[in-house]
Amino acid sequence: MTDWTQPREHAASGPIAHGGNLHEAAARYGIAYAQWLDLSTGINPHGYPVPPLPADAWRRLPDEGDGFAERAARYYGAPDAAHVLPVAGSQAAIRALPALLSPATVGIAPLTYGEYAPAFARAGHAVAPLEVDRDTLPAALTHVAIVNPDNPTATHIDAARLLHWHAQLRERGGTLLVDEAFADTLPAARVASLAAHTHRDGLVVLRSPGKFFGLAGVRAGFVLGAPALLAALRDRLGAWTVSGPARHAVSAAFDDAAWQTRMRERLIGDSARLAGLLHAHGFATRGTPLFAWTDDARAAALHEALARRGVWTRLFPPSLRVPSASVRFGLPGDEAEWTRFEQQLQQAVDSIDTARSS
Repeated sequence: MTDWTQPREHAASGPIAHGGNLHEAAARYGIAYAQWLDLSTGINPHGYPVPPLPADAWRRLPDEGDGFAERAARYYGAPDAAHVLPVAGSQAAIRALPALLSPATVGIAPLTYGEYAPAFARAGHAVAPLEVDRDTLPAALTHVAIVNPDNPTATHIDAARLLHWHAQLRERGGTLLVDEAFADTLPAARVASLAAHTHRDGLVVLRSPGKFFGLAGVRAGFVLGAPALLAALRDRLGAWTVSGPARHAVSAAFDDAAWQTRMRERLIGDSARLAGLLHAHGFATRGTPLFAWTDDARAAALHEALARRGVWTRLFPPSLRVPSASVRFGLPGDEAEWTRFEQQLQQAVDSIDTARSS
């Protein structure tokens, strides 16, 4: 079958490890929750400044006539609102979509977002490792779920290859699911995204305002795809999947093009700064404007050494795709956090070097 990003016992059930689990870190290392520097997620630390909520956002049931889907279609470049379904975070769609697809073999990269393989396994699909650098998909695959750019490896697959994959899968009666949670930060994001192609049967794109806009807490996401599939997913998820306050916050973020432009520029600078700090200590990295990732041989030791100093990063176990442990770093949020990270990184690397030389 497959080699999981998560431990094998969680393939079909059980908790999935994610970043942001500071309470677990605090308990494990005996450091108070408030004393941690959390770099374990790829969420923008400079979140969108949500304007005050109108009272009706709390009082009224969410109104599907409020233009929310239309705003999302414009922002993401979908054909129109009929090809957009707002959901309570893309996580809800990841859990529900596999049950709407015919059980078959689905290709998933061995090191990627850890929710996909268990979700497909629970729905009765066989899960096989996907080699992401090939043009022709194995004949055994009927469906493919891909994160683009990938989390955590930052691998980016161009639109032409993905559309070629989609054509192959459609001939088999299958589906290509593309998770573009980190696509907002990329240059020429509309060119790289498959959102404009979601009128095609068998192509599903997931988008989320949680990463780029720093609005993970509102639990809102979008499924872009053919209207028939979206109708089936809507029936499964039920009414009012996105709250009124969440709709207000995300709508404001979508409408603020000036903030989006400024933030993309800022994140490019911040990510270059992060990569520079790691490169100065000999860590080769790959990344997006929201995180840096390394599979350096010292990765596991670095994660542990930083954790003992109250800096929480995201550790990934070895996989078929990356045979050694690897670690992902999110962005510090302000100068005090940058200074702290630089100091603790130096101390952590020094401790690793000392341990190796003794």
